[in-house]
Amino acid sequence: MGTTTSDAVYEDAERRFKEIEIETKKLSDESKKYFNAVNGMLTHQIGFSKAMEEIFKPISGKLSDPNSTIPEDNPDGIEASEQYREVVGELQSTLKPDLELIDSKIVKPAQELLKIIQMIRKMSTKRAHKQLDLDRHLNNYNKIEAKKEKTPKDEEKLYKAEADVQIAQEEYDYYNNMLKEELPILFQLEAQFVQPLFVSFYFMQLNIFYTLYNKFEDMKIPYFDLNSDIEESFNLKRGDIEEQVSSIGITHFKVGHARAKLELTKRRYGKAEEAGVVGPNGTPISSPTGSNAGLPAYTPPTSGTPGYTAQGYPDEKAQYASQSAYGTPTGQYASPYGQQQQPQQAYSAPPAQTLASPPPSGISPPVPQGETCTALYDYAAQAEGDLSFSAGSVITIVQRTQDSNGWWTGSVNGQTGVFPGNYVQLN
Repeated sequence: MGTTTSDAVYEDAERRFKEIEIETKKLSDESKKYFNAVNGMLTHQIGFSKAMEEIFKPISGKLSDPNSTIPEDNPDGIEASEQYREVVGELQSTLKPDLELIDSKIVKPAQELLKIIQMIRKMSTKRAHKQLDLDRHLNNYNKIEAKKEKTPKDEEKLYKAEADVQIAQEEYDYYNNMLKEELPILFQLEAQFVQPLFVSFYFMQLNIFYTLYNKFEDMKIPYFDLNSDIEESFNLKRGDIEEQVSSIGITHFKVGHARAKLELTKRRYGKAEEAGVVGPNGTPISSPTGSNAGLPAYTPPTSGTPGYTAQGYPDEKAQYASQSAYGTPTGQYASPYGQQQQPQQAYSAPPAQTLASPPPSGISPPVPQGETCTALYDYAAQAEGDLSFSAGSVITIVQRTQDSNGWWTGSVNGQTGVFPGNYVQLN
């Protein structure tokens, strides 16, 4: 380790200077925060009153027809919001000069003092650099001086090192002595400058709080009961609204289950339309009131793809071959290619090789006869068509998906409906 230059007087002044730097920055930041906080609080209160007014004015009737609106709003609440907004607006105008005074008398002077401190900090950094140079030259000089037998070249190096030490010492002494002499003056001026700022800031805050207190104390809005306990008043106004909201079914709505149920319903109606049970408008195709009541049954040409009829796959549609509604038609029908086709037996049995064809994607596989599942949790019906059951109930499965997160169809205790598959376990 080499020699390190130290000065106890400067080190003490440097410590006090750091404290002043920290406190001045804190004063600048805190006064700026207070200025912004009071302004932001008043602006927020005005916005809050506007939001409450919108809540008290529910959407009712048609906006284009003023006579159709239903008076479902809260006139007292709307009036209170308007009065409160007016009070806060007046308060904002009243406090504006005080807030501007904080900005001009506290924030800006503190920032100017910070600029001066930053300039002095640069001088202190330069003094530290000169100290490093002095220590480096001193160590070099001492190293050469410590040699017992010096050559002429060493004598030359020693002479040069001595000159470097002298120059570094002069530069170091210049900055070191200047800071030692002028920092105490800064400390004295800083005390005279900052102390009035703290006092002024205190009285400015006091005036703002006093104005706020008097303004809200004199606020005469009948809608607000300022004499009773705030928690008791809140509970009294709230009443049983929480229980009423909890009793509404939509508040317990589960997006994931509802989406799965919608997909299940679409699949169910899609199967019915393919099988000819339900038309696109929900009307049975075989019904005489349907849009195709007067047309003969459609029979696909035998030259088509083997194993596939016009209405669907054979494993789903073969059951309709024996129904009277799809018997042999007596008339002919017009081909889309302009030829008259001879009627054929509607929905005849498909060739044997088509029975091995896989079911189309999106259609649930057939459920084995007598398949059951056990309920893991209680489930209460949330909409019409849901199946309610208790934990431990054995449910007979009518239809299910491969995914346990889908909606299944089952029956229990003579009731049939849909339920979430992740509430049960297959037996």
